Amino acid sequence: MKEFMNEDFLLTTETARRLYHDYAETMPIFDFHNHLSAQEIYEDINFSNITQAWLYGDHYKWRAMRTYGFPEELVTGPKGDSRTPETPGSNHPGCNHSDAGSMDYRRFSAWAETIENSIGNPLYHWTHLELQRYFGITEPLSSKTCDKLWDACNEKLSRPEFSVRNLLKMQNVKALCTTNDPCEDLEYHRKLREEGFSVRVLPTFRPDKAYLIGKEDYPAYLAALGKAWGYPINSLSDLKEALVSRLDYFIREGGCLLSDHSLEGALFAPSTDEEAQEIFERRMAGAALTADDRRRFQGNLLTFLGKQYAARNIAMQLHIGALRSNSSRMLQKLGPDTGFDSVDDFCYAGELSALLDSMDRTDELPKTILYCLNQRDYEMLASMCGNFQSAPHRGKIQFGTAWWFCDNKRGMEAQLDVLANLSLLPVSIGMLTDSRSFLSFPRHEYYRRILCNKIGCWVEDGEYPCHMEFLGKMVQNICYHNALKYLTGADA
Repeated sequence: MKEFMNEDFLLTTETARRLYHDYAETMPIFDFHNHLSAQEIYEDINFSNITQAWLYGDHYKWRAMRTYGFPEELVTGPKGDSRTPETPGSNHPGCNHSDAGSMDYRRFSAWAETIENSIGNPLYHWTHLELQRYFGITEPLSSKTCDKLWDACNEKLSRPEFSVRNLLKMQNVKALCTTNDPCEDLEYHRKLREEGFSVRVLPTFRPDKAYLIGKEDYPAYLAALGKAWGYPINSLSDLKEALVSRLDYFIREGGCLLSDHSLEGALFAPSTDEEAQEIFERRMAGAALTADDRRRFQGNLLTFLGKQYAARNIAMQLHIGALRSNSSRMLQKLGPDTGFDSVDDFCYAGELSALLDSMDRTDELPKTILYCLNQRDYEMLASMCGNFQSAPHRGKIQFGTAWWFCDNKRGMEAQLDVLANLSLLPVSIGMLTDSRSFLSFPRHEYYRRILCNKIGCWVEDGEYPCHMEFLGKMVQNICYHNALKYLTGADA
């Protein structure tokens, strides 16, 4: 029997172990897509307890806790002070602790019982990698150990060396890209840059609300965008000018390197500016739009934005296939992004091809990273990338790493297999966290172990020669150097 999550965790061959320990293990991290708070980084906060670090914004954990049957008050809140007493006897009965009356402790004890029952789930591996890498804890979290681990984690989190900035440094993070609406002023990104913080904290341009014209709050969003731009938005041309102005602001003030788009249900239909303007006018007059109206308006704006990215050497990320806010009851109660999204199953190869071609036909397709939420689409997406590759970039169109519901051992292994089969693995820009947690960076380690094991198995099965120097350099490129080169043009 192998030791639980030891130094050779997930590494099943000698070649895999050499690749990981000699080449991948100490590589820096360029986390080019996440949902972290630049304000919290600037303020360099210390979390009061492990619940705040783990459970305050992580909908992966929330879904698991709901599935195990815990009430919503223990899943999403209310958020409380770890020392604030609640109703006597209200604590979860699985733990006995002096802080058991506090809301944060009760939530932690619920999570401890949930994770003990998460065998086969990536949350189990992520949780214990985080306990090991940040806190030096190798004991598994369970209902029996929750008291001990609560105290151990909280004692360390109270130290200055466990502030948010130091948590990033612990994992050798060199740069990270947050996700930001065009309306944001980027105050804290700018302050971090002016201060010279050693980790580059860069914004990502996320203009979804500008093209999702069918949303109920669309007019209100345009008013907010107009305020950020400085002028009212009364036409399609105003909207485009506002977005370009904000994009340039993101580049100038924040050092923006990427855009990001969530595409759900409908991707693209061709539309002239005149047609899109007519759709815009009908929407602002209060008329209902058809699905085709929405698709054509989105198609027009995405094509326009893509060409703007190409002109500025900004990479475009397309996250495809989320079915969001499925529970209308919980959407009304908690809002979006609270753990009620799932995998969609629509077909979109033709629309995606047409979207990319709408930019490529004039040689204005930007560097593009394609992610899918349904593993069924892996082969389609990886083969689609090959249709639009062009020099001077290596891997100009990227089949992005396993995302969200695919972000697990099986999903990562399958993504690597498909990428190697239908494209070129050595040009991959590798892993990202897509996380809201400052403790999530061991996910890069998880990916790197799986990557090294995959390559090691190919070598030891006689499918590729054991050219360790070449393979080691390839692994280091995938872990860090490729993303750095792809996004910044720098080699090191």
